[in-house]
Amino acid sequence: MRVISLFFLIVPLVISSKIDQEYSPLDSPPPEPKSRFAMLDDVKILANGLLQLGHGLKDFVHKTKNQINDIFQKLNIFDKSFYDLSLQTNEIKEEERELRKTTSNLQAKNEEMKNLSLELNSKLEELLEEKMQLQQKVKTLEEKLITLIRSQPEGQEHQEVTILKTFVEQQDHSIKELFQTVQEQYQQLTRQHGQIKEMENQLRKTGFQEAPDNSLSTKQRAPRTIPSLQSNGTRPSEHSEELEAPASCAALYEAGQHSSGVYTIRPGHSESFDVYCEVKSGSSWTVIQHRMDGSQNFNETWENYQHGFGSLDGEFWLGLEKIYSIVKQSDYILRIELEDWKDNKRYIEYSFNLGSKETDYTLHLSEILGNIPNAIPEHKDLVFSTWDHNAKDYLTCPESYSGGWWRHNGCGETNLNGKYNKARSKGKPERRRGLYWKCHNRLYSLKTTKMLIHPTDLESFDELRQVSKNQ
Repeated sequence: MRVISLFFLIVPLVISSKIDQEYSPLDSPPPEPKSRFAMLDDVKILANGLLQLGHGLKDFVHKTKNQINDIFQKLNIFDKSFYDLSLQTNEIKEEERELRKTTSNLQAKNEEMKNLSLELNSKLEELLEEKMQLQQKVKTLEEKLITLIRSQPEGQEHQEVTILKTFVEQQDHSIKELFQTVQEQYQQLTRQHGQIKEMENQLRKTGFQEAPDNSLSTKQRAPRTIPSLQSNGTRPSEHSEELEAPASCAALYEAGQHSSGVYTIRPGHSESFDVYCEVKSGSSWTVIQHRMDGSQNFNETWENYQHGFGSLDGEFWLGLEKIYSIVKQSDYILRIELEDWKDNKRYIEYSFNLGSKETDYTLHLSEILGNIPNAIPEHKDLVFSTWDHNAKDYLTCPESYSGGWWRHNGCGETNLNGKYNKARSKGKPERRRGLYWKCHNRLYSLKTTKMLIHPTDLESFDELRQVSKNQ
């Protein structure tokens, strides 16, 4: 820039000197001729200025070229970033289209489920109304049958009595077939409803915390013997005589006891024992297992798992023999309630059969409904085993799977009686705490678990239908 400024100062001086020579006034004396050397000096000065100007222009061009190269590099980087953003945008748009498609499918399925639910509700109401009418007819027929039997001589049976007996048997068979059909339809409906709920939860990105498989401990188990199942609190109601004890928590509820707590029951002809009854859904459920903080060791012996251990007011296992004495009275539902470390609550319910001690309390499950994926094998014989009974698979099981449980293929399955992993410090990740619910090769970390049972007669089935509609 200084060279250019010098050039613009020199050129006007040279030009002005020439103009002065050409247009000098007439009366002015003629200029003195300049010497030849003076003109050469002017030319040298001008040439030197032009040379400096050339060097300055060369430097300017070089700097401008470097700046242009930098600009092109930045433009290339910008083009690459823009291309990457375009690819990401296309991927997001594709995911959005798939999500909209999934959402529309869910909405269609949900609408279909609503229609099926309405239809099923209507059928159930008709079935219940028909059941009441049939019960009334059966009652009338029984009264007539008793009257006819009393009026007939001993050893002789009237033809009308035989007809009435046949009619009663046919009606009873019809009721059972109708109930079986409705139950199958209801199970199918609830499974579809659970699948839709699961997909909706995935879309909303809500659910349980996922825990890696390698978080399981492989320490040596150290079982210990503890006292039998006991209750530390005051019972809401006590029965002084065994004969007065109800057969189950559901019977206790029907008798007018509508509060949760520890009660004494006497199923069938077994001995009476204490259970924790939890009132929900218009009835009372029998709690057979509860875990909440890991205060109770569940790596117990076969004998303790048979008779029960822990405290009914805290963590406990009711006992296989007691559970069997309850469920052998009629058909029962098993409900499993789970809660994770973010206070998300889930549940799943099964219809089930439980074998006796001779079968190692073999369990056979069939899912009814729930809002979490199933993690226990269905329609298979699950045999109960502990570390000291049928324990061949325990040699390779980690400590997290050490408690007694119903097993099918060794120790790599869900075990709600396994070791309760406590957090060692506040810095420990939450996925290393509590219990695990394993499904689809994923582990969900649990804070509390609860297992409950309830009879599944027609009335309770109707109540269950109402509850599932509200959940």
